[in-house]
Amino acid sequence: MSQSDSQATPLVAHRNQTPDAIAPDGSEIRLLIDERHLAQRASLCEVNLPPGQVSRPVRHRTVEEIWYVLEGHGRVWRSDPESVSHSGNQPKETVDVGPGDALTIPSGWSFQFSADAQTPLRFLCYTNPPWPGPEEAQPAGAGGLGEATV
Repeated sequence: MSQSDSQATPLVAHRNQTPDAIAPDGSEIRLLIDERHLAQRASLCEVNLPPGQVSRPVRHRTVEEIWYVLEGHGRVWRSDPESVSHSGNQPKETVDVGPGDALTIPSGWSFQFSADAQTPLRFLCYTNPPWPGPEEAQPAGAGGLGEATV
């Protein structure tokens, strides 16, 4: 690798103090690993939802995510698109999460999350394939955690 290649490709990612973006669900995003770091099949970001807030319910068209909770406590609602009831209501699967917990958001599933009143909910989000942009997330109608606050 030439000197110019190593200068153009950061070998280590550094977390920005301020968010790089606001996700379609309303949470704060800090980009960690993506194509800038030669990642071609996945990406990694840190997600932050302020204390007491509820995200907007969304559904991803093509990506799968793995979340690992770093800080705070909250709730995550997920809904499998294959198990929609005859009445049109999506079944609710709601779990409590805290530091050290990990979960998946499969492609096509609707989801929504919230942070408890005392601390932000902060987690790592591994996305495969890499996050293609905000058009990936589609509104999912009513979520299982109530009205969004972000």
